[in-house]
Amino acid sequence: MPAPEPTYLMQPHDHAPIPFGKPFIVGKELFYIAQAVMNGSIAGDGAFTRRCQEWLEEHLGCHKALLTTSCTTALEMAAILADIGAGDEVVMPSFTFVSTANAFVLRGGVPIFVDIRRDTLNIDETLIEQAITPRTRAIVAVHYAGVPCAMAVIRAICQRHGLLLIEDAAQAILAHDEGTALGTIGDLGCLSFHETKNVISGEGGALLVNNPALAERAEVIWQKGTNRKAFYRGEVDKYSWVDVGSSFLPNELTAAFLYAQLEHAKRINAHRRALYEKYVQLLRPLEEEHLAMLPAATSQRANGHIFYMLCRSAEERAALMAHLRAQQIHAVFHYVPLHDAPAGRRFGRAHGELPVTVDISARLLRLPMYSSMGNEDVRVVATAVKQFYGLHK
Repeated sequence: MPAPEPTYLMQPHDHAPIPFGKPFIVGKELFYIAQAVMNGSIAGDGAFTRRCQEWLEEHLGCHKALLTTSCTTALEMAAILADIGAGDEVVMPSFTFVSTANAFVLRGGVPIFVDIRRDTLNIDETLIEQAITPRTRAIVAVHYAGVPCAMAVIRAICQRHGLLLIEDAAQAILAHDEGTALGTIGDLGCLSFHETKNVISGEGGALLVNNPALAERAEVIWQKGTNRKAFYRGEVDKYSWVDVGSSFLPNELTAAFLYAQLEHAKRINAHRRALYEKYVQLLRPLEEEHLAMLPAATSQRANGHIFYMLCRSAEERAALMAHLRAQQIHAVFHYVPLHDAPAGRRFGRAHGELPVTVDISARLLRLPMYSSMGNEDVRVVATAVKQFYGLHK
């Protein structure tokens, strides 16, 4: 006879399915899209593109913001601005999305993967300097879950070695480090507005140019390698091909949707921080009983983009995911370490064994978090998680 199913998989549920994430409308998205169409042009670099860029410059404090089709293309622009060529090395964490590495590999660069810290899951700043060689050109700081890397230390390392500092702030909209917006601390910062993020446009991103010396070239690269923007400003009498570039700018429909989201960005983040705090409050007994680990960052230090927990083993995580799935709750794991991936081994190099990355990636579970989620949804998820561990209160 087959073994009976574990009792935790047979608990009834009386709630609507809870997805891992869900796109949402918060304000005038559809009105602005219609307005963009009525304006007579929906190609990129129109009125809504400019409004979004001005909003980012004002609220984040960067020198120049350029909307992009994704955070991936913002990173690709950063790689061009960093003059990455064949064999040039770029130090970054292995615990990140493939775009962080791909952007530099496309230019012939070699990602050098460094381990992460257990508390923030960000690059371990104490290991960076050991990974630097004469071929190193840049360091990429990835702010996992909107929690800041040790930016003062990393910036000092870049200054000592003459390296460009690039922030992968895909998850970090309106998150801060000592009052400075993430994405505005390094020479360049990259944001994401993918539908899974706090502020969304379906697909979308932005390159934040913080080093004024890079601003003019960034604009050229953004405009397919032409000096078209200078022509529009009357600085040249015709525009022509002056540098490498590509079609990095999004269309006006994307920008119109995004602008409506940006108008409510602070409220969106505040709501997600409250959900984060609710998760911590309800799941704290797991940590007290040494059954699982919760994020070390407080809701004020994070921006509510991700709420994760660390199970005791990969096997336990798989069982918990199955239990939640049976309760119509969708929870997911996160990155497969890049240094262990086939392309990571082919195009990059690990600095050491990266034991923390390997361990964390096998045990981390992301719980549902989206901007239209309510406290009752969080309670349902937390109750199901505690049920799995035998905590029924």
